[in-house]
Amino acid sequence: MWKKTVTGSALRGSIAAVCGIAFLLFGYDQGVLGAVIGLPSFRDEFDNPNRNLEGIIAAIYDMGCFVGAIVAFLTADRWGRKGSIAWGSWIMVVGTILQTSATEKIQMIISRIITGIGNGINTVNVPIWQAESFKSQNRGAMLVIQSALIALGHPLSTFMGLASQQADPSSFAWRWPIAFQGFFLVIILGVLPFLPESPRWLVQHDRLEEATVVFAALEGKDATVNDAKVIRERDMVIASVQQERELGEASWAEVFTEGKNRNISRVLLGAGPYMFNQWSGINSLAYFLPITFERNIGLSTQLSLIISGVLGIQYFLVSWLPYFFIERAGRRKVMILSAAGCSFCMVMITIMLEVGTIASQWVFVAFCFLFFDIFSWGILPVSWMYASEIMPLRTRNKGVALGVGSHWLSNFVVVYVTPGAIDNLGPKLYIIWAVLNASFVPITYFFYPETARRSLEDMDEVFLNERFGVTKCRKPGPRKLDIDSDSENENVPYGGEKGPNVAQQIGALM
Repeated sequence: MWKKTVTGSALRGSIAAVCGIAFLLFGYDQGVLGAVIGLPSFRDEFDNPNRNLEGIIAAIYDMGCFVGAIVAFLTADRWGRKGSIAWGSWIMVVGTILQTSATEKIQMIISRIITGIGNGINTVNVPIWQAESFKSQNRGAMLVIQSALIALGHPLSTFMGLASQQADPSSFAWRWPIAFQGFFLVIILGVLPFLPESPRWLVQHDRLEEATVVFAALEGKDATVNDAKVIRERDMVIASVQQERELGEASWAEVFTEGKNRNISRVLLGAGPYMFNQWSGINSLAYFLPITFERNIGLSTQLSLIISGVLGIQYFLVSWLPYFFIERAGRRKVMILSAAGCSFCMVMITIMLEVGTIASQWVFVAFCFLFFDIFSWGILPVSWMYASEIMPLRTRNKGVALGVGSHWLSNFVVVYVTPGAIDNLGPKLYIIWAVLNASFVPITYFFYPETARRSLEDMDEVFLNERFGVTKCRKPGPRKLDIDSDSENENVPYGGEKGPNVAQQIGALM
């Protein structure tokens, strides 16, 4: 049970730290199997799995995440943000124990489903808890920070695999990196009871006294429940929740009806960038980066892990760059340039593999580095921002749920087919990704309206004035002069409209 022992920046920092560890875990989980699946001890343990079974073991985790995300959307309001994160983390603990102790293929598959369900629950609730516990006026900034932390999880899992590889042929070489997931979970579960529930969730459930105490604790500086600023923040959230109640939430039938609000058009446009994310081919590389280097250009397991880890570190560092330009340049421009750049990288990757010389193999590695960089500058952040920026309030939750579902299902397909495709298609696999990336350019240019510097009301007006088809809204909205940012910030509620919303925060899960 939370007690008001820490307040202000210490409390906010503690919440941010727990969320940061959760984001690191998201990234670590995505990379850890790729770091161990090529180890002799892993392959011996599971009778040298064929490419189809490799795909199943890797991809079934994403199906678990899909189920967990759906469960979270259905139950999060009942369990609360903290309660949901605790449930998700305990489910992951069970999955981690079962994975670490696996001696049969079926146990590994089932345990990865369980771990995925827990992770799916957390990928929904951790970002919401953070968003509703902080004031923020920069949606892009929080998204970029989360993306960077998730990106850091990839090289961490790779280097953990590299370190434990020294124990090969002992099964410790692959069991330890998988067990290390528990390190993150112990911290999350150990600290979570000492942190408060989301004040917005408390207001939604009419627990106003508790919510006021949390608002005062987050404010810090000896703030009390009777302070004018605390009361004002609470009342703003109460007003926002009341407005949502009066507005109501759309039925599924309404979501799939066009109508004057063009609901189905927005659902399709919102789901698109989620799918662009996966069908760019990013996880065809990210999940299997070490064995991609081993099987495509014949590098040793150790050198493949080292290069994969270095690539991951660079990916983490460059993923911060969109913070400086994504609001100014707009979503469309960075998406178009990123997709075109990713397509070019995939073309060059294909050519270098076809050439097959030692020099071309290292150029292949260089373009893998460049692909990750360009992906992180556009497709990655936009894919997790766009849906929430075009959905009307009544259909937002269900529209986002469909978008996240399309993300995880696409992830499953891509990861499942990759091991066999590397062997059966060879370089032709990457030309498929090149063509898909190239197709995103005209699709984005002709059909996707610009959302940067536009409010939800502005986007409602755009969709009311345009029929489904070619958009005319291709430039960011007008710049708004921020005369007194400190004064304005005082009037932004926790988790309020100027803060990061749900879809922008789920994410960046690649």
